[in-house]
Amino acid sequence: EVQLVESGGGLVQAGGSLRLSCAASGFTFDDYAIGWFRQAPGKEREGVSCIRSSGGSTYYADSMKGRFTISSDNAKNTVYLQMNSLKPEDTAVYYCAADAYDYCSLYTDEYDYWGQGTQVTVSS
Repeated sequence: EVQLVESGGGLVQAGGSLRLSCAASGFTFDDYAIGWFRQAPGKEREGVSCIRSSGGSTYYADSMKGRFTISSDNAKNTVYLQMNSLKPEDTAVYYCAADAYDYCSLYTDEYDYWGQGTQVTVSS
């Protein structure tokens, strides 16, 4: 059974940092790309960043460049999202997802499996 479990969310003040984790199981981790997405109340889910498990290529949405860093520990089947200089507008539920074609994309339709999400709240 494919499982993606996010953790690391919480409440942080503006300017602070959080590191999210996405622990994967039930599939060959090296064959997949992992993406991070977020969804704020009343808004559509948007892509944040992605990483190809093979080769480690990464991609970021423009508003996250320079603040967020995605990384992967293939030995632990885990992908991380380090978020720095957080802003109130970063408040959302953050999801990780897996793409079976190892294609790094910020489009939700590309992804086959999704986690349940972790809440990130940034106070001003």
